[in-house]
Amino acid sequence: MPLLLRRHSVLPGFNLALGCTLLYLGLIVLIPLSAAFIKTASLSWPAFWETVTSPRVVASYRLSFGASALAAAINAVFGLIVAWVLVRYTFPGKKVIDALVDLPFALPTAVAGVALTAIYAGNGWIGQILEPLGIKVAFTPLGVLVALTFIGLPFVVRTVQPVLEDVEREAEEAAASLGASRLQTFLRVILPAILPALTTGFALAFARALGEYGSVIFIAGNVPMVSEITPLLIITKLEQYDYVGATAIAVVMLVTSFVLLLAINLLQRWAGKRGAKGQ
Repeated sequence: MPLLLRRHSVLPGFNLALGCTLLYLGLIVLIPLSAAFIKTASLSWPAFWETVTSPRVVASYRLSFGASALAAAINAVFGLIVAWVLVRYTFPGKKVIDALVDLPFALPTAVAGVALTAIYAGNGWIGQILEPLGIKVAFTPLGVLVALTFIGLPFVVRTVQPVLEDVEREAEEAAASLGASRLQTFLRVILPAILPALTTGFALAFARALGEYGSVIFIAGNVPMVSEITPLLIITKLEQYDYVGATAIAVVMLVTSFVLLLAINLLQRWAGKRGAKGQ
């Protein structure tokens, strides 16, 4: 009889690994999130609705979600350009620029907020140039957008960069030999290959921006109904010992973020299947 060889895995068996996974996710993710829902459940429905739909809260939703989506879209465009330059070209100082991309990961968010405020304030290096042109960045919603764009860029670059490295140059050369323009080659050859990664980078940047607090509060000005983000409003309610109100707003942010990210992931899966069929 042939010997039955059993596969040995470096990690523990499936049952033990699955149990550790569920335990870890439960302690780190599920239990804290469940606590927010349980705390919010103490509110009656009219009280909950009144809390989460007050004009000040709705204005903070509009700024947080709008600025986060716009910042992620900006990073999707310019993050792709940065990744393209780092992958396709060789130039002096390339390693320095490559390292600078990760700076928002390592820089404390409060330090980033102070630095951005100093640069874009009326007397800052860039602010003193923009303000005479009628463009005020610091202490406005535009400042929120700048901060969210700053912290989200690495997510797009680091997601797209390895995929670009794996894109075969032969396909581009074949398209060019068949008479395709540069734009046609990008839209029909390169973009379908990197679209799932680009969508993932957008989703990560968007999710990161939604929860950002430290780098925004310094440059935003935190004016209610104008430049107040939802995370700051949650902190404000916690400081006022309104724990139920804070968790109610947090639950709305959580559910809305989950639905948006789920939609983005479904779009990414659809784009991946479409790209696979195209190949």
